[in-house]
Order: sequence, then structure tokens, then C-alpha cells
Amino acid sequence: MKIHQYHVYIMTNSRNTVLYTGVTNNLARRCHEHKKGLVSGFTKRYNISKLVYYEVFDGIETAIKREKQIKTITRAKKEALINTFNPCWKELFINGVIAKGQEDPSKGVIAKEQRDVSSNLQSSIFRNCKSSIFRNIKSSVC
Repeated sequence: MKIHQYHVYIMTNSRNTVLYTGVTNNLARRCHEHKKGLVSGFTKRYNISKLVYYEVFDGIETAIKREKQIKTITRAKKEALINTFNPCWKELFINGVIAKGQEDPSKGVIAKEQRDVSSNLQSSIFRNCKSSIFRNIKSSVC
């Protein structure tokens, strides 16, 4: 019996101005399709080609549920999520290989408790400073 893995991912354009959230059973293939412009619609129109975040799931139902959850949160919260995983927003799909972010996705889905703590911390950070200021700090560090 073949074990499947599913990925929820966030991609952006080269200037990090547009975010796209998706789900797939083959992240490397999907990133290649986005990079080559083989996916018509939103991602092609806005040149979405840079993988900046992903999570790994064993079941498609859980992955789809998480994708829908991410799609409903604000841009600021999506940025905070990306920043915990990939603080410099570096490309994670390089030469056909998926790189790991700061957290280790090979260990599976980030535990809900970790996500809740991280979310609470990120919320307080973003309440106290504007995301543009945070971006300036981030760009000087990265």
C-alpha cells in the first residue's frame, strides 16, 4: 500500500506582493508547473512562482481543511505564518528540490499547540507594529 503525502503551500511573486495558497500531492511537480507558467489563471496572471511556505499532511481531507483555513486568514497572519517558517522569504524550490524552512516539515504537521502559541505571539507582535516596519527590519536582517 502506497503512503501518500499532501502539501499545503504558499507561493508568491518575485516582489512578495501577492500570496497564493494551494494543496497538492506532489509539491515539486506543482512548483515546477507554477515556475514554468503551466498553471493558467491567477498564478500565471500574477507570476506566482516562488515557494515560501509549506506543511505536510498524511491525509487529503486534513490538507484541504488546512488550505481552507489559511485562505480565510488575513494577509498579516499569512505573513506571520511564513515568517515563522521562512523568515527571509527565500525560495524553497531550488533546482527541482524542496528545501526545508526554519521549522522541520519532515517531522509532519506543526503541532496544534505550537501553532496556537506561535499564532498568539505573532498576533501580539503585529498589533504592536505595522507589517511594513517589520518588513524593513526583516530585510535588514536577511
